Amino acid sequence: MSAELNTIETELSRGHLEEALDFIKEYYLLPQPERFPQLRMYTRDGYKVLNYPAQDKTGEWTVDVEITARQPFQVKLTPSRPDIQEVVNRLSEEVFIAIQYFEDLIRQSTLYFAWVEGKEIIPEKPPTQRKKTSFKIFGSNLLLIYLLFFGVNIVLFLLLGMYAAVAAILGVQLVIVLLSDRILDKTADWTITPENPRVHILEYQLPVEDFKEFQKKFGKDEVLKMKNEIYQRSLAQGQEPTCDLGEDIFQKYGFHCQAEEKVSKVVDVYRIVETAAMKFGIPMPRIAVSNTMIANAAATGPSPSRGLVLITTGLLVQLEEDEILAVLGHEMGHLAGRDPLILFTIISLEFILRFTLLLPLVILSPIVYLIVALGFIFFVAKFFETRADLLSAMKIGQPQVLARALRKIGYQRLQAERISPTRAPSWLNFDPHPPIYFRIDRLERMKTPLDVKRPLLKSARDVFDGFKRSLGIK
Repeated sequence: MSAELNTIETELSRGHLEEALDFIKEYYLLPQPERFPQLRMYTRDGYKVLNYPAQDKTGEWTVDVEITARQPFQVKLTPSRPDIQEVVNRLSEEVFIAIQYFEDLIRQSTLYFAWVEGKEIIPEKPPTQRKKTSFKIFGSNLLLIYLLFFGVNIVLFLLLGMYAAVAAILGVQLVIVLLSDRILDKTADWTITPENPRVHILEYQLPVEDFKEFQKKFGKDEVLKMKNEIYQRSLAQGQEPTCDLGEDIFQKYGFHCQAEEKVSKVVDVYRIVETAAMKFGIPMPRIAVSNTMIANAAATGPSPSRGLVLITTGLLVQLEEDEILAVLGHEMGHLAGRDPLILFTIISLEFILRFTLLLPLVILSPIVYLIVALGFIFFVAKFFETRADLLSAMKIGQPQVLARALRKIGYQRLQAERISPTRAPSWLNFDPHPPIYFRIDRLERMKTPLDVKRPLLKSARDVFDGFKRSLGIK
């Protein structure tokens, strides 16, 4: 049978590439002997290779899988039958997820330093703060607004009475939406401008013990001094910061760096955002960067002319430039579609109905009402997230690249959805995003160029179809 060859880009060093195969063998293959009965590890042309057959429990099919530890990883899958492409896709995705897990482990012992020319020098927020910081910066605006004003509602109703309180709450919500770009800007660390368009990043993949030694030896103040010295000897003099310069500074402070991999990276963020805005035909949004190793992006603003895009350094580290562009295309889709204002209108309409036509239901069972209302709002919000994916595919023209970026950013959620006994709950949670498996599958099926007359209607239909399939309805 013909083989399928895939590649997986990573940040890993040569030594870590080989360690990744050991990780896959120990934590993915050996715990499942009924699926992977035979494992072989050998060297070919100087590269370590992991080979194993994946088999059906009934013996009806097998897929020979071969993973070569090179940059990028080479994954070769040879099925015994031509009609099991879905199986091949699933096995390929499992390998991808396993490599992402290993790469995330390596990030836990990687030193990152990032700068923007002419901007304040600040420390990086490490991945260990991921959940807390991610919710703070990128938690759903819908959920935050809804829960925040649920508490404020009670206070205002007690102070002002029903009608005055409703008017006051809607007014405050509108002000927040109109100022959303400025509010999000306040959470960022740097502003990207045409004069200072680039983010400079140094990475050092350290052995775990060396990383622990660095953390134990140097506190926040010493690290800031190191960053400042690197800046003064490079960017302040019009030169790019280099890994060798960073090592010189480390040695000055008494730390000998034995990095497995050293990476010096420069990302012209302004140019990438400008490219995305031009493809969408909207005004150039303001650009803010949050210096955290969480990979994410967000966009907000009351209109395309008042848009703001927030990007993390983690996104710039983890993704390639074409992937960053595709992700920004998703964010531009929100701005071009005026999604913040539309979602505000939906929330406001529910709020008004809650205290007028639907008030008897609220009084009858307030908790049940809130659960149903929240579920409805977040389900409708999935239409707009799905449309943003579609608009990125249409305007940027790289749906498969966006799918690849989503796999990298959301591999943990993807794995959780895969092992769940049913996929329906992932459609009903209080999250404006559809399940990531649905987004990836949908993007990978798209053929460019795309010309969809009514993107929102098309996206709503796709969401309903995906939800029905999760329930086993064809």
